Amino acid sequence: MNADLRATAAAMVAPGKGILAADESVATATKRLNGVGVESTADTRRTYRQLLLTTPSLATMVSGVILFDETLRQSTSDGVPIPALLGDLGVLPGIKVDTGAKPLAGHPGETVTEGLDGLRERIVEYVSLGARFAKWRAVIAVGDGLPTAGCVAANAHALARYAALCQEGGLVPIVEPEVLMDGDHTIGRCEEVTTSVLRAVFAELAAQRVDLEAMVLKPNMVLSAKLCLDRAEPAEVAEATLRSFRQVVPAAVPGVAFLSGGQTPEEATANLDAVNRQAGDAPWALTFSFGRALQDRALDAWRGEADNVDVAQEALFHRTKMNSAAARGAYSADMETVGMATVVL
Repeated sequence: MNADLRATAAAMVAPGKGILAADESVATATKRLNGVGVESTADTRRTYRQLLLTTPSLATMVSGVILFDETLRQSTSDGVPIPALLGDLGVLPGIKVDTGAKPLAGHPGETVTEGLDGLRERIVEYVSLGARFAKWRAVIAVGDGLPTAGCVAANAHALARYAALCQEGGLVPIVEPEVLMDGDHTIGRCEEVTTSVLRAVFAELAAQRVDLEAMVLKPNMVLSAKLCLDRAEPAEVAEATLRSFRQVVPAAVPGVAFLSGGQTPEEATANLDAVNRQAGDAPWALTFSFGRALQDRALDAWRGEADNVDVAQEALFHRTKMNSAAARGAYSADMETVGMATVVL
């Protein structure tokens, strides 16, 4: 079993390929659809996600797609189950299995991600539906006195328990500890927190006997906070990110698929490119697992209109192409204007 999981994990971070995060909850999907004037129903959510998944040639740059529970159970307008559609395209279907970040008792301003209850049984069902990997997101806030040791420990333990259950059940776990960009902290503070969080996560993964070769890490890049007056440039982001990871991320991990975490699409791409340009002999693949940074331009172009499907897919293709180049350290800002003349955003 572990050999199969290791092969899947390696495929998820294949050279030049990343992961499309399309696992927004119903509430989040509703907010985003309403934001472009589209009523959120099971049908409109399926129509939008089908648009994303059927973008021509997407499989040349995307190894897998993280789905929400609703989407994993849906079929296309032609009656093809979504996981089967992805399989036919050569793309791995994944599934978000956590039930969200909830307030952590005794820790004001902090959360712990829930969803371990009944997870073993849900994994069995998800595998039967065609899922090949899973995702669980932990959220770490930075602020005055935050994060606390209790918050970091609770989330690291939950991530490790989730990862062990996934591997037991036949899914590759994406382990996602996100240090948030919210606030005004410096890149130095982000590096300090990111390093300590990753150290705690890998200690718990070891304690729970998780096979590091059969998982993918989905962390934040080391960044200045959104309100920081001195925002770090891509070269500094790359330097701090790689310095942090080299201290605490074991070489056995096959790949790091960064989250975009509040960056603009172009910022996320430029920072990913800088990381790969500086990576040298880093032991891990360094790629992307973006949601809004891939989807936002496509959603804005679509706006629920069938006549806009082609231009929306072109927008997604372009954004994915930029990140595929960045995952190889071959991105240039000049590439942003090539092939996008027909996309009006």
